[in-house]
Amino acid sequence: MKFRPFGNTPWNVAEAGLGCWQLGADWGDVTDDQAFSILRAAADAGVNFFDTADVYGMGRSESLIARFRTDFYRKNVIHVATKLGRFPDPGWPKPGDPTGGNFSLAAFRKHVEASLKRLNVDALDLTQLHCIPKEQLQRGEVFEWLRQIQKEGKIRYFGASVETMEEALMCLEQPGLTSLQIIFNLFRQKPITALFQHARHKGVAIIVRLPLASGLLSGKMSKSTKFRPDDHRNYNRNGKEFNIGETFAGLPFEKGVDLADGLKPLVPAGMTMAQMAMRWILDHEAVSTVIPGATRPEQAIANVSASSLPPLSEDLHEQLRDYYLDHVAAHVRGPY
Repeated sequence: MKFRPFGNTPWNVAEAGLGCWQLGADWGDVTDDQAFSILRAAADAGVNFFDTADVYGMGRSESLIARFRTDFYRKNVIHVATKLGRFPDPGWPKPGDPTGGNFSLAAFRKHVEASLKRLNVDALDLTQLHCIPKEQLQRGEVFEWLRQIQKEGKIRYFGASVETMEEALMCLEQPGLTSLQIIFNLFRQKPITALFQHARHKGVAIIVRLPLASGLLSGKMSKSTKFRPDDHRNYNRNGKEFNIGETFAGLPFEKGVDLADGLKPLVPAGMTMAQMAMRWILDHEAVSTVIPGATRPEQAIANVSASSLPPLSEDLHEQLRDYYLDHVAAHVRGPY
């Protein structure tokens, strides 16, 4: 495993981290034992950066990580990034709601303190705004609240997870921002030109989520692939429950399968498609860490392998850029 500096922190984080959405909900059933096996496999492979959120399983993901660190794995430092802003209590405000719902200093403090309790720590390593409404980012008060809670010693660093490049650039203007979490993969390449140079200039870490486009870029799916009813790749494939970009990178599933199949001739000898997709992301110096998920320990181990691979050739990078522009970009749905 190779490591990279992380924004304005003293941390060096694994190039391949672990996304822990699936430990809480929305990816089918993952038992506690399976979750601990996944976390252990990742940590043993050198992963020292876990990304979770308060809303993943209504706190289940955070609690599992806390139990893992306490009961199973104490030998290495592990940085845990969590998120806030989408918890259903009190929830997003309705028009005319004078309380502000989730968007008040009191609500932020409440959600941070709940995460502190579940993660069993005195201060959160990193908390991120969790894809909150653009108008909240524009108003800027959310960042003032994060800075206030940081002064209180309850969080060490703060960042934002966003859906669009417009939102990302908005967040970059905020003093003290440590990180931006974005969707970036072979099927969503806009950040290269829209964001990376600005983020590097500001010294802000880039966390990449959905590097394999919900599994499409594993190259193992077919149009007949089925998903459990409680898997977002079933119920959110057309954006019915949340942002469509979070599922298959915003591509219609069947079209995504065709596009993934079209990439297969470009995979270098000795690599899997997933390794090529991960290596391509890591070849961008602005990226601090990639956080693929895993529902099995062997997936967690496979995700790490891209860190030890050599960079892709310039010729292959050009081919992958052209493939995106010529075949993919027009089919990406949702805010981007």
